[in-house]
Amino acid sequence: MTELLVVTVTALLAIAAATVVAPRLGVAAPLMLVAVGVGASFLPVFASARVEPEWILEGVLPPLLYSAAVSMPATSFRREFGAISGLSVVLVVLSSLVLGLFFMVAIPDLGFAWGAALGAVVSPTDAVATSILKQQPSVSRRVVAMLDGESLLNDASALVLLRTAIVATAASFSFWGVVGRFSYSVVVAVVVGFAVGRLNLLVRRRVTDPAVNTVISFTVPFLAAVPAELLEASGLVAAVVAGLVTGIRAPRELSPQNRLSDTQNWRMAELVLEGAVFLTMGLQIKAIVTSVEDDHAGVGPAVLVAAGALVLTVLVRAAYVAPLLGVLARRSQRSERLQERLEEMQSTMQTTAGKQKTLEELNARRGHRVTERDLERFAVRITRGLADLDYFRRQPLGWREGTVVVWAGMRGAVTVAAAQTLPEDTPQRSVLVLVAFVVAALSLAVQGGTIGPLVGLLRTPADPAAAAEEADAERTRLFALLRSASEAIPEPDVPAGASRQERFVAAGVHRRRVIAAQRAALLDARDDGTFDADVLASALATLDADEIAMSMRGELAS
Repeated sequence: MTELLVVTVTALLAIAAATVVAPRLGVAAPLMLVAVGVGASFLPVFASARVEPEWILEGVLPPLLYSAAVSMPATSFRREFGAISGLSVVLVVLSSLVLGLFFMVAIPDLGFAWGAALGAVVSPTDAVATSILKQQPSVSRRVVAMLDGESLLNDASALVLLRTAIVATAASFSFWGVVGRFSYSVVVAVVVGFAVGRLNLLVRRRVTDPAVNTVISFTVPFLAAVPAELLEASGLVAAVVAGLVTGIRAPRELSPQNRLSDTQNWRMAELVLEGAVFLTMGLQIKAIVTSVEDDHAGVGPAVLVAAGALVLTVLVRAAYVAPLLGVLARRSQRSERLQERLEEMQSTMQTTAGKQKTLEELNARRGHRVTERDLERFAVRITRGLADLDYFRRQPLGWREGTVVVWAGMRGAVTVAAAQTLPEDTPQRSVLVLVAFVVAALSLAVQGGTIGPLVGLLRTPADPAAAAEEADAERTRLFALLRSASEAIPEPDVPAGASRQERFVAAGVHRRRVIAAQRAALLDARDDGTFDADVLASALATLDADEIAMSMRGELAS
């Protein structure tokens, strides 16, 4: 017991030290933790240590993906969903098949099915490894959104393909069977995740204690993942969907105190879990190499195969991303041609006469009656369409951004954990696990170690004056929105002879209503995408801080 406590405390101190020291040395903290884990694997105390892969896949990944989904801007996810779905599904399938052929040729007597299984293990980018990129301040927000969304979903795609490939080694392969299994896995997971996310908010908005609220939030990813897995669906997709639902609705349904407590505690949980993932990844190297040597298989050939596989993953990713950027560029060009028409429609619908004219035109054009509520939804779609066009114009994707998307697709501890779920009777299992480990380690060392300099090299020189002017215009629009929301709340009607306490309470109630109106306006703007996500997040945090401060001073008493 004492030994376990010492190891746990040492691991926590190592995570904290790496987080503080690594940036000062110009090294990514995950790389330092992997190195620490590799060094620790040679200590006698870890000689018999074994990290069960289920601990990573079922115990660590769901909360990490849930937390990332909660904090991901929903508008960015919506805008980049086409690219995200392609990267997380189509690219994973394509990479698995190409790597399956490579492994079948490079590893004697392996066969395509087992090669595709290892390809599925190696294909997905790692959500934790991608965090290295977020430390670079000059990265395009569209690139970050695409990589975030990809890493949220591609682990699930890869694990479904892994299971399918393993089944295919013992039974006949059916393309439609694979499609059906994948579709079932995703659809059921989405339903379960959405239900758990809504139930989560329904329960937690009735819990006033922030500590209890956060404890409940720690159970949400597992409440989504476990039932989905029992239904043979993707638990990871369910956890992600529950996180997206929570992230979108929490500012409207949970108190600022609860959300602040959530943010702080989940940040600590992310730090510990991510650090533990990289430490355990390094910790397994000695056992993996020893297993290969015990099976009289060559370590050198396995390393060469892994290096070839990593090069191939980068090439396949580049071959997919290049046409993807072309498709996205053409889509933006087609959308820009609609901008003038959308602006005209928006201008028309800003007047009562214009709304009535549009309603009459739509009713004449369609086979069913269009109501005023339908017209309001149509107006929202126009607003979002124009906001999306402005976003794509300000955040173009060129060859520089494409290069970052390709090079930032790092593999990590999930690859190692997934490889260790291969059945014990897998041909040359120890070699396959070593190949997966080396691919992940090389990816982190080579790609993770050079992504910072690459981003700096590809950075487009910015115009400080233009950036400042754009920021000022954004703040001006934001202040106008907040002012308009506050002016819509009437001043409190306080009797002339009211006491100081009564005036104090009335002022507090009025301020609370103003904050609620301003928050609603900001959240509506967030959903429409009419402001920069970071600017809105800062404004919402300011409102939360004001409300928490008022609560502490007792100004919200009624």
